[in-house]
Amino acid sequence: MKTLLLTGANGFLGRNILPLLRETYHVATLDLQNADYVCDVSKNIFEITKKIDIVLHAVGKAHIVPKTAIEKQAFFDVNLQGTVNLCNSLEQSGTIPKSFIFISTVAVYGYEFGENVTENAPLNGTSPYALSKIQAEKYLIEWCAKNKVILSIFRPSLIAGANPPGNLGAMINGIKNGKYLRISKGTARKSVLMVQDIATLVLLAADKGGIFNVCSDEQPSFYELEQLIVNQLHKSTVLTMPMWVARIAAKIGDVFKISIFNSQKLEKITSSLTFSNEKAKSELAWKPINVLENFRIF
Repeated sequence: MKTLLLTGANGFLGRNILPLLRETYHVATLDLQNADYVCDVSKNIFEITKKIDIVLHAVGKAHIVPKTAIEKQAFFDVNLQGTVNLCNSLEQSGTIPKSFIFISTVAVYGYEFGENVTENAPLNGTSPYALSKIQAEKYLIEWCAKNKVILSIFRPSLIAGANPPGNLGAMINGIKNGKYLRISKGTARKSVLMVQDIATLVLLAADKGGIFNVCSDEQPSFYELEQLIVNQLHKSTVLTMPMWVARIAAKIGDVFKISIFNSQKLEKITSSLTFSNEKAKSELAWKPINVLENFRIF
């Protein structure tokens, strides 16, 4: 049985896929605590004491909007320098893996809206999160080529699973607490991925490599996601804000420079942003899990 090193084992992604990975691999874990290797890879390298066949690098910083230079730098410390330190640890420990799988993000494209964006789109992301992932991807492409390692880069969309972080978590909490507002009919669509699919993709991609957008076939609307959450919370519905009211509120946000809601935020909320998964399906023979049928919020 091959040995897989999972970084970020205690994070949302790591804790959801760890039991699934253990069905196929001996899994060594890395995190800040409660792991086989306890290390802050954004600051340090560490000694690896066993042969590693596959690395699944899921350590990452996301889900916040940085407000200071220190907060912006933290993205590069974790997402870029953490990747460099991990690779240096592998080299210095004398255990170059056969395969390296990196969890990147669709944010690298920099799109606020669009439909069926493919892997051929330019990497125009400008946020610290996107830039740090772009730079980590570039570093890994060079490092893996130099060391003859098979590299797979997964670019997930919004990831769904029990108690999710980020925008999905905020939506669930907002609906739960009665503080969520649907804008108009909620027709904008977003690509979503079931978290368990990452474990399946590891099995399919480890010996092949490549760069893949990963999301389900469904491209649910805000309305569909809201109704799924409403049903599981046993709520009746969510409050709706008419578009004309939303536009007035956005204009007020523009005038008073209110970042929480302005015209830019309104356009993002009401515009579809979806990504193509055709490359992953065709090259890896991957069959994504149906999000609308399988997403359980708890």
